[in-house]
Amino acid sequence: MPEAVVQGTLLAFDFGEKRIGVATGETLLGSAHPLTTIHAESNDDRFAAIGKLVAEWQPVGLVVGLPTHADGTPHEMTRLAQKFGERLQRRFALPVFYADERLTSLDAEARLRELARQSGRNSKTAKPLLDAVAAQLILQTWFESSSHGS
Repeated sequence: MPEAVVQGTLLAFDFGEKRIGVATGETLLGSAHPLTTIHAESNDDRFAAIGKLVAEWQPVGLVVGLPTHADGTPHEMTRLAQKFGERLQRRFALPVFYADERLTSLDAEARLRELARQSGRNSKTAKPLLDAVAAQLILQTWFESSSHGS
């Protein structure tokens, strides 16, 4: 749960070592939307891409998905996601919040299969959206579980 009340645009991240899914949402509306997936090899390139998104969207805060085991205990990706969040906070001087991301990737895959079916696409052509949809679900989880004042 966030410690401070934030109002405005948020960017959310589904952190991965190869890709970072990004979503955006408004606290007033409490709804999230997939934005993009960052495919960058180096941290410098990743943070440059994030910097462009921060400049464009002017968020009041950032939300990072926090992966854990099914029982909530941390693992290596938990530590890496927290480190990513700390780097975001230092680099962009914005509050960073964490959202439980257990099951969001599975939910994102199910949503993509349904979207592909409805649009007549196959799930392979929808696959590039997976990480952005996972970020959307992370932000939606944060909206639904937080007391940010909406």
